[in-house]
Amino acid sequence: MSATLPPARPRDQRIRDTLGRLEHDVDAWFATADPAGSPYLMPLSFLWDGQALLISTAGTNPTARFLEATGTIKIAFGHTRDVVLIHAVLRETIPAAEIPDEVGDTFAAKTGFDPREQRGGYLYFRMAPLQVQAWREANELVGRDLMTDGTWLIGAAAPG
Repeated sequence: MSATLPPARPRDQRIRDTLGRLEHDVDAWFATADPAGSPYLMPLSFLWDGQALLISTAGTNPTARFLEATGTIKIAFGHTRDVVLIHAVLRETIPAAEIPDEVGDTFAAKTGFDPREQRGGYLYFRMAPLQVQAWREANELVGRDLMTDGTWLIGAAAPG
């Protein structure tokens, strides 16, 4: 006996749901790889500013080293029945001592962590999404692409 699935959400609803996750979730999984392709996965807190994600980690951390070396990252939110996957590119690296106070304060308030107070050369990384996918069940696999080439696929009503 198979379970009855709720109806698939239309793309505009999936985009609203995804933007809600970006605004309200605190943590996600961030996957990078070294230039040879060896992967590294790490949970990190983030801040979404409506256009880009901001994370922070020690400059010696593999996430920081691999992100700076390759300029790309994959981000995963949710569990296997409520997935948001983002492929993003590095836009800017900012030493913790140089982050504008307003941005650093907002990041610290949302995440409960202030990299400016850490020792060890913490960096902030601003990443812009290129591709966003979201689905809950098999009936949402069709149409799971919400953004391609950095553009939301909803037309004139696109966010941001």
